[in-house]
Amino acid sequence: MLNTLIVPTLGEVPTFLLIVLIAVGLVVLFVFVLMGQFLSLWLQARLSNAPVGFMDLIGMKFRKVDPRMIVFARIQALKAGLNISTDQLESHYLAGGRIRQVINALIAADRASLELPWDRACAIDLAGRDIFEAVQTSVNPRVIDCPSPTQGRMTIDAVAQDGIQLKAKARVTVRANLSKLIGGATEETIIARVGEGIVTTIGSAASHKAVLENPDRISKTVLEKGLDAGTAFEILSIDIADIDVGENIGAKLQADQAEADKRRFQAEAEKRRAAAIALEQEFKAEIQKNRAQVVLAEAEIPKAMAEAFRSGNLGIMDYYKMRNVQADTHMRDSIAGDSGGKNG
Repeated sequence: MLNTLIVPTLGEVPTFLLIVLIAVGLVVLFVFVLMGQFLSLWLQARLSNAPVGFMDLIGMKFRKVDPRMIVFARIQALKAGLNISTDQLESHYLAGGRIRQVINALIAADRASLELPWDRACAIDLAGRDIFEAVQTSVNPRVIDCPSPTQGRMTIDAVAQDGIQLKAKARVTVRANLSKLIGGATEETIIARVGEGIVTTIGSAASHKAVLENPDRISKTVLEKGLDAGTAFEILSIDIADIDVGENIGAKLQADQAEADKRRFQAEAEKRRAAAIALEQEFKAEIQKNRAQVVLAEAEIPKAMAEAFRSGNLGIMDYYKMRNVQADTHMRDSIAGDSGGKNG
């Protein structure tokens, strides 16, 4: 049975050999294609004095690494005097780094005599920072507008102690600090801190004229605060590009306060007026109540007189005498009223 499986019969020999030849041909073709694919890269690396093993190139293909990028990056680094191995390049590539950016940054840093080790450059690149731009900023300082036009504000407004508003615009010259680029605050923090320093300086000035006469005091005060601490930049200078006089905020606030006091006093006066009206109405009600009581008391007089007549305590002559006295009193009152009117 074993011989039947392994040794073909005489009639099957040509077919078996054909299959073997086809298989061998396919293998040879695959090897030639594979060698042809990497031969140019291998030869280019050799001729550039940046040798890369042929098996390493094949291994890169199976490790999902772009061998062309690795070879070009190694050639570029070695030509610039940087000895970076293919293992380092592959590790950074597999970690999701941008190899060409890192190599360009290392070359630029080396030309500018900046200390930038490979590990730090890779860490900065993996942190999402543009390492090449950072090196360029470190060599060629950048100017940042404060406030940034992208924030929708054109000036930083502050009020001096005399109540006058000043509108300032500053330009901050910074360069990247490669040693603090990882974890360091961005330029938005620089803008915010410089704006805070400008507001503090103007607000502490006794008069807006003092700030207008010496705008450089703002720059000196802001630089003394060490605003670049904890950031990825180093502040070189702060220049006041423009400073204008705004509104008289102090007078406006005083006017608003006076208007508020006026309304408060008016409300208090209206409250007192309402209380007086209410008290007057209470007095009127009390008068009406007393008048009603007088009317009730006067209504009892005829009853009392009738009772006096029945009981004999009041005689008819006493009654007439009382009526005469009443009539005399009424006449005197009338005469007094007429004479008062004539004299008046």
